[in-house]
Amino acid sequence: MRYAVIMAGGSGTRLWPLSRQGVPKQLLRLISGKSLLRLAFERVAPVVGADNVLVCTGASYAQLVSEQLPEMSPENLLGEPVGRDSLNAVAWPAAVLAARDPQAIVAMVTADQLIEPVATFQQRLGVAFEVAQTDPSALVTFGVVPTSAHTGYGYLHKGPAVPGFEGVCQVLQFREKPDALLAQEYLDSGDYWWNSGMFVWRASTLLEQLRELKPRTHRAVVRLAAHPEEIARIYPDLEKISVDFAVVEPVSRGQGSAHVVGVSLSARWADVGSFASLYSELPHDDAGNARQGQVVAADTTGCLLINAETDGSVLAVSGLHEMVAVRTATATLVCPLSASQQVKALAASVAREVDPALA
Repeated sequence: MRYAVIMAGGSGTRLWPLSRQGVPKQLLRLISGKSLLRLAFERVAPVVGADNVLVCTGASYAQLVSEQLPEMSPENLLGEPVGRDSLNAVAWPAAVLAARDPQAIVAMVTADQLIEPVATFQQRLGVAFEVAQTDPSALVTFGVVPTSAHTGYGYLHKGPAVPGFEGVCQVLQFREKPDALLAQEYLDSGDYWWNSGMFVWRASTLLEQLRELKPRTHRAVVRLAAHPEEIARIYPDLEKISVDFAVVEPVSRGQGSAHVVGVSLSARWADVGSFASLYSELPHDDAGNARQGQVVAADTTGCLLINAETDGSVLAVSGLHEMVAVRTATATLVCPLSASQQVKALAASVAREVDPALA
């Protein structure tokens, strides 16, 4: 049976004050009135069936997730009492699914990306499932075909083609985010993909790699799958580490008993991780402004203007160019679009200097 797990943890503080404690980025209705979580669900549900979609998220978000995904079975909502990075967000669901279905093949996708066309992603997801079904030792990842020398993404070094599948290769190496010169070399060579952070594997295969590489985590998640009532004791004690560092990259270097395969994805792929990236995803008026909510703008161009209040109040701006202005009930943010990556640090300053509840 094929399943999909949507990883929907984290708070997304780069979109503060829209995202804050209790209202993470992936639950905001940012794109055409839909949240990133909802869009992720709609991408994978037609491939695996709505009953086979799980969400791993913060326990405090469980009610909001249930409201946004009413089709999802309550047993498929896995609430983390604390965030313990991506290894545990994939290991725990794998253990749960392996207990339900020893033959489970699982797609691990994130809730903070936009992928278009959706049909292209779904077709490549189907290919990834076929690879994992054909080759039980494969840890399959998606390599996004790069369209620019992007310095904000990690890269995958492509190896030999996998026979029988179009656009599928062995992965030789994972590369960290490069500087501009190295990123251009990667692009010019044609030998690299962007690292999507999405995976497909047999649940049993991932668990076996955990047993070999991270035995303490393996024991803990298997115990947790069998005894979910012990989550408050077990989960906070899990090692906090990414699945890339803990499993996938070591396996690509020859550790463990599996190997890493990449499936090419030629699609527009965007990580909505900042106001600058959100601005690029929204429709613009004739002055290049992206607006949401009740906003009035004069002599203003190239700005992201969001009034999240629905109480009849207005956000009015004048003389702004390439700026962000966001108004909520508890905070107002104004900064250059070019500085939007610094919002996370600014939110931390608000928590430290004013009130943690405001961040």
